[in-house]
Amino acid sequence: MNRFRAVLKDINELIVFKHSVFAMPFIFIAMIIASYEINDSAWFGFRLLILGLICAVSARSFAMAVNRFADKDIDALNPRTANRPSVDGRIGRLNMAIFIIFNALLFVFAAWLINEAAFIASFPILIILASYSFFKRFSALAHLVLGLSLGLAPIAGSIAVLGYMHVWSWLLCFGIMFWVAGFDLLYSLQDIEFDKKHGLHSIPSRYGKDAALAISAGFHTMAVIFWLLFAAAASLNFFSYAAVAVSAAILFCEHVIVRRDFKKIDRAFFTLNGYLGILFFIFVWIDIVFMTGG
Repeated sequence: MNRFRAVLKDINELIVFKHSVFAMPFIFIAMIIASYEINDSAWFGFRLLILGLICAVSARSFAMAVNRFADKDIDALNPRTANRPSVDGRIGRLNMAIFIIFNALLFVFAAWLINEAAFIASFPILIILASYSFFKRFSALAHLVLGLSLGLAPIAGSIAVLGYMHVWSWLLCFGIMFWVAGFDLLYSLQDIEFDKKHGLHSIPSRYGKDAALAISAGFHTMAVIFWLLFAAAASLNFFSYAAVAVSAAILFCEHVIVRRDFKKIDRAFFTLNGYLGILFFIFVWIDIVFMTGG
């Protein structure tokens, strides 16, 4: 039993499961909006709830494991990442490869159970999720690729319920893409010197701290704009616009914290962005509940 617990702890450390709060709320935002459009109800059923959770968890586990697998050599050189289980030997290469394949197959199988469109979309989604790990080796646009990877969540939610990608799901996707790219830019400020030394591509290592802060602020401004367009395209009401306003306030606080003290990047990265996704979901859910009359 102790060995089993140790393995679970290592896997959790490998994929950082708590960071699922970034994307998971948005897949369910898309699902409740799509359900409202076709059923006049926010509830899309237990079947899609379970399959949606399986897809969300397996897709993220696949993406994180691929990233750790591909970056083992880089992580071993970085003092900040040298203690990861993929580096220090707690999880071997073979076990990581098995874990990656298992989650890819689980994701595709769950998508197949949802509908044909989800099954077809599952393959390009996996390719995009895996691409970030290699993209950052040759382009500073890797921040946007990471953002797109998480931004696929509402598109997947739309496909799961509607069977196609609604326009508002793309607008929500772009909002998430710029949101994630913006906070990933801030997070990567920790590795400016390491990235320069080892030839890794990031906006901070190429253009410097001040430019990175400015571009991150620009990305977050774009995120708020796309979220406003999303609320309009989905014909949402007061609480959804309030969600955008609260999100904008959180992002503003994030930039204030980072500009004042770089040592608090972790706090800005996880705590504030984790709250953003959860609060966004709660506000949109309340909006849909009011529109359906409870």
